[in-house]
Amino acid sequence: MQTQSGVWATPVDHLNRAQPDHPVLYLSPRVLQDTAHRFQDGFAGLVTYAVKANPHPAVLDNLVAAGLRAFDVASPAEMQAVRAACRDAVLHYNNPVRSEDEIALGVSAGVRSWSVDDADELAKLGEVPRTAEVAVRFKLPVPGAAYDFGAKFGATPEDAVALLRRVVQAGFTPSLTFHPGTQCEDARAWAIYVGEAARIAGTAGVRLARLNVGGGFPVSRGFGDVALETVFDTIRSAAGDAFGPKGPALICEPGRAMVGDAFSLATRIKALRGDGTVFLNDGIYGGLTDMRDTGLTTRIRAIAPDGTVRTGDLRPRVIFGPTCDSLDRLPDGLCLPADLGAGDYVLFDGMGAYSLALNTGFNGYGLREIATVLSLSGH
Repeated sequence: MQTQSGVWATPVDHLNRAQPDHPVLYLSPRVLQDTAHRFQDGFAGLVTYAVKANPHPAVLDNLVAAGLRAFDVASPAEMQAVRAACRDAVLHYNNPVRSEDEIALGVSAGVRSWSVDDADELAKLGEVPRTAEVAVRFKLPVPGAAYDFGAKFGATPEDAVALLRRVVQAGFTPSLTFHPGTQCEDARAWAIYVGEAARIAGTAGVRLARLNVGGGFPVSRGFGDVALETVFDTIRSAAGDAFGPKGPALICEPGRAMVGDAFSLATRIKALRGDGTVFLNDGIYGGLTDMRDTGLTTRIRAIAPDGTVRTGDLRPRVIFGPTCDSLDRLPDGLCLPADLGAGDYVLFDGMGAYSLALNTGFNGYGLREIATVLSLSGH
């Protein structure tokens, strides 16, 4: 259970005054709402938020305040969270594998859009109103992401053709959907998928109502970054080339890129060994889980307890988390200043996605405090 501890000017202001000995997440509502507007202004279609990235009520409330009214939910619990933030929100249930009970709860919650990647999953939707949209999810072996979602979900293009025809035969509104994979840093991946979607629809002889281009939009890690606007422009251009002026309406479902930059995570150095090994008070069982899977970042600041910025030469470190498990270790090579000391704070920027969502209480550690800040930068 996370507590919220008031409003502060910056993370460093809070650290300097409160001197917390536990990890703290800092939320900037302004950054979150600005990002929501950036998607709504730049993407040529409907923007939905993938709740799985960060379901905290403050996130949902701020996105609703920024004008979002459609949400991608993956479970009944996420449906309830969205309804608490916005009673008339449009729900898209794009987790393509569901139990019969979950489907019934989705129908009760008024889900308007569903996805499937298998004929048996389509058959389960017998009680879903025929006014609903059903999008066939397909997969391709396209590189560019931190890891591939196609290993778990998605029909082959050939199977998608047959499944799309079945959606029409069942009386649903037909659409297609895909996901290029998380933290996708190659905009060409979307172009390849969009082109294949047009081929699938043409082969099936089905006119698509909409094309959901998924999530995967990246958050800056400080190197090799691709701008969101580049991805938006690539999708818009690819859809025009593939479908022409009367193509399907577009949908996207950002999670990571919507919420990532709105949070920073402050950890504290518990111990610093003579060989440079660092022990933090948070790790892969807490707010840093996602770093294990998506790779390192350079968006890091080291701050002394009095607020002084550590400016020593950067050196790669071995970094352990606080638990008694030796697997609680960040990927090797994370660079921190040479002038670190025990008790210093290490701030990780861009930490809104999958920090709270994957946080555990293992060994009694984990994220318990969220502080609201006016700015995530500054000292």
